[in-house]
Amino acid sequence: MAKFQFEATAPTALKDQYDVIIIGSGSSGLVSAIQAHELGLKPLILEKMPKIGGNTTRASSGMNAAETFVQLKHHVVDSYADFYHETFVGGGEKNDPAMLDYFTSHGALAIDWLAAHGIELDDLTITGGMRVKRTHRPSSLAPIGSFLVTELLKLVAADQLPLVTNATVTRLLQTAGKVTGLTVELADGHQRQISAPAVILATGGFGANPELIAKYRPDLKGYRTTNQPGATGDGINLSTQVGAALVDMTQIQVHPTVQQDTAHAFLIGEAVRGEGAILVNAMGQRFVNELTTRKAVTAAIDQLPTKHAYLILDQAVRDRVPAINFYDSVGLVVTGSSLAELAEKIDMPSSQLTTTVAKWNQAVTAQADTEFGRTTGMAHGLAKGPFYAIHIAPAVHYTMGGVKVKPTTQVVSTTDQVIPGLYAAGEIAGGLHGNNRIGGNSIAETVVFGRQAGQQVYRYLSTLK
Repeated sequence: MAKFQFEATAPTALKDQYDVIIIGSGSSGLVSAIQAHELGLKPLILEKMPKIGGNTTRASSGMNAAETFVQLKHHVVDSYADFYHETFVGGGEKNDPAMLDYFTSHGALAIDWLAAHGIELDDLTITGGMRVKRTHRPSSLAPIGSFLVTELLKLVAADQLPLVTNATVTRLLQTAGKVTGLTVELADGHQRQISAPAVILATGGFGANPELIAKYRPDLKGYRTTNQPGATGDGINLSTQVGAALVDMTQIQVHPTVQQDTAHAFLIGEAVRGEGAILVNAMGQRFVNELTTRKAVTAAIDQLPTKHAYLILDQAVRDRVPAINFYDSVGLVVTGSSLAELAEKIDMPSSQLTTTVAKWNQAVTAQADTEFGRTTGMAHGLAKGPFYAIHIAPAVHYTMGGVKVKPTTQVVSTTDQVIPGLYAAGEIAGGLHGNNRIGGNSIAETVVFGRQAGQQVYRYLSTLK
């Protein structure tokens, strides 16, 4: 079967008016456009980069949701309340309660919505900070991001929704306080105004904007990033120009497991640890519960003298996380036929690494990690050669802060009033995650709030008739 290729819309096909314009072509933007279209609206998607998909294409682990049919098929009994509690605790109890309540109670519906569109996330894994398997992924075990973007683009193509790339929105237009469209600069440098009674910001975060990172978190100046180059916080500038409030801008997540020995930093997804990998220091010793929150794992690595560590895994983990095949193909994985050979290749005491893995395997057998209290990702020991190591260190990954929104995705002004016609979904919207995002919650956020944005725009436009 021929590989699916999406054809972006030619700028010459742009009309002067649409029902809703979505800025950004990541999962939030695509989902909101599809949902709006299914409610009878005419959407336009604008993407400033030549490549479609935004940071979504870099997501690897999965999509969190509770009380799903998929969980029950895997004999996982879960609850919205547990999902809420674990996300709240993981976010330092700083999450916006109303947003978190909507998020945790609508994840299962989002999984069902995807399935109804032929996008099946029917396998489960676990991420740090969660106590049960609620991270949904395709049974092919393909990385969630590129899988989701490809499948959503198939729907966009089937619905013939316009999606223009290399289109940079320069400002939002307002009339009598209501958003009424925008100005966009096209690939040829030409600027034009497009009218719409509603605009959805799906522009992502600002993890690839060193100036903004340094402004809000000087301690992170110089850190590398896992973000794609377009994640520069465009939505922050556009929304504040029309009076939007910002929240949690200092809350910037550093991901603990990023391979940084190459020109491009590669995030090593949490599923690797969720499926049984351990972290060791330069001496071959474990030093942390690998599946505590990202914030805690990052802090543990930063406290090491070297400020870096190694993921250690075996062939069975690799079989359960096919993304490792990609990591290997780009030169990020060291292989050893035995633990001793692996230790020699990464300049680590072989006796210590062998002892560490043996002790870990005993903990798995006993289902009791007496050293660090790990309770998840312990279904399998590390016993099937060959063995693998991936060198990792923390890097800027996610910006929890952003535009202030209601759970309806309506953008709120600095005077705490809704800005009519302006909505935001995905990483651009702040407040949901508190001071630490749980792995698997960002993809969930894009679908849950992408759908919400499409629905709320429909409701808003109905009031204008």
